[in-house]
Amino acid sequence: TAGEREQAKRIHDRIAGVPPTASVLDSMAADILAGEASNAAYTAMEHTAFYDVTLKNLAAPWTNEAMSSFVPFNDYMATVIGLVRDDADFRSVLYSDVLYVGNSSLGLPNPSISSNAHYEALEDGGHSLKEYLIASTQSEQYNIPSAAAAGIMTTRASAHAFMKDGTNRALFRFTVLNHLCNDMEQLNDTSLPPDRVRQDVSRSPGGDSRIFLNSCVGCHNGMDPLTQAFAYYNYDYNVENDPEGLNGQMVYNQEGMTDASTGSRVQAKYHINANNFEFGYITPDDSWENYWRSGRNQLLGWDST
Repeated sequence: TAGEREQAKRIHDRIAGVPPTASVLDSMAADILAGEASNAAYTAMEHTAFYDVTLKNLAAPWTNEAMSSFVPFNDYMATVIGLVRDDADFRSVLYSDVLYVGNSSLGLPNPSISSNAHYEALEDGGHSLKEYLIASTQSEQYNIPSAAAAGIMTTRASAHAFMKDGTNRALFRFTVLNHLCNDMEQLNDTSLPPDRVRQDVSRSPGGDSRIFLNSCVGCHNGMDPLTQAFAYYNYDYNVENDPEGLNGQMVYNQEGMTDASTGSRVQAKYHINANNFEFGYITPDDSWENYWRSGRNQLLGWDST
């Protein structure tokens, strides 16, 4: 029952988080009166607060396991915001060689694979993200092959949060949770084969094989062959002097590099706890396969052919 001006103000308040100016309100109200409410929404998105606050608060929980909004600005958030601002195909957030950085005219510290200082300085300086974010690439800024970049998944913030310690499965789990809106419980499908489940997963947890067959396998049969895509990635840090890994860096085993523990480019974390089930899958490289293109999870929308 609200009039077009009331609707326009509500739209602007929700999108930008601040009231519109009189001229913007007039423009938005005119669009709504003409039946073009989407144009009114796009007008609200022109406000810098949409990028500096709304989008930043949207993306911040995606960048840490606690899913907290109260984290320093980082390359993951910057890349999400930049793709939205540039009206890019948002699917590229998960696969492209892209990285958004602050304009060099701001005199910020250089973007670095071993430091978040560039992005913290961009935030602390109060610089408009709409105006000062520029598109770059991870291959240029982080010196990794372009083919190894996978959008926000291979940003430094993602590596710090999800590649630190562990087995890189956290990277898969939180990416699916944040970008496919499903957690492992919803994706569990015990009907698929377990041939790519790694050695570190016990086939008889607690001495009961039924637990693996009726529960564990339903996640690992899809997760492990997909997480293999990141077999060359790790997050290195000094656990004694920097237990939170704030000064660590993402590492990628490029062609010709060999991990002493695996004898290949595969990171040691992919071969840990091999005695849990020695007949399990031994990761040889970073080739991956999506087993969930069949079974119940094909409903997520990927091509089943």
